[in-house]
Amino acid sequence: MLLRVRVTLPDRPGALGQVARTLGVAGADIVQVVVLERLGGRAVDDFTVVWPGASRVERLLAGLAAIPGVQVDGIWKAIGAPVSGGHDAELLAQVAANPADGLATLVDAVPALLAADWAAAAVVPADWAARSAAPRPASAPQTGNEPSVAYASWRAPSPLHLPEVTPLRARPMLGPDKTKYAVAPFGRAGLVLVIARPDDEELPAAAFHITEVDRIAQLVRAAAVILGDRLDQAGVPAVAAAVIDPS
Repeated sequence: MLLRVRVTLPDRPGALGQVARTLGVAGADIVQVVVLERLGGRAVDDFTVVWPGASRVERLLAGLAAIPGVQVDGIWKAIGAPVSGGHDAELLAQVAANPADGLATLVDAVPALLAADWAAAAVVPADWAARSAAPRPASAPQTGNEPSVAYASWRAPSPLHLPEVTPLRARPMLGPDKTKYAVAPFGRAGLVLVIARPDDEELPAAAFHITEVDRIAQLVRAAAVILGDRLDQAGVPAVAAAVIDPS
């Protein structure tokens, strides 16, 4: 299976090679390394690795924990092959080529771009922040003033439980169930992109790094310029109602 492993390590010669060797000894085949941050003598790197499905991840974590100065920030399943920033322009070109399906194209593509599990475009009413964020059962009648889902990627759960995303600004978030989120508003009609990395029992996903949030925000801003007035109709009618999780 394909795993994403995020580590914080000393920013000094040989540290990256030591982590790479440890991954190899544990049985991981490295297919991509992305440097997310280098600051204050520390670096944050993402390794995408092919991991034998029959092997236990604890072996990998134990090997990394034994390296002085190395901290594992998260390890989670990656959906599809790793992609780089060069794919962002290609995605936006696809959105521009078929604007009628542009929002769906963006939502379907961003989970693979950001090693996430699912994404959704949600329409948030202007007064949502002023109301209670208590969960509403999926069977509760909808008043027309609830957050709704304009489009969700194929791995999104149903019903979809959205975090309290207001105020609408690009940022990482942690849900009540430890799901890691990144949100970015389109700046039109209360539309916001929500991307999620859920945890499972053995693989605690890393939170979205600020560089990942910035990348999402740039994609959303560019898509908003391309799609323009089409986004104002994104939630009419909504595809599915969303259930709110408390923040």
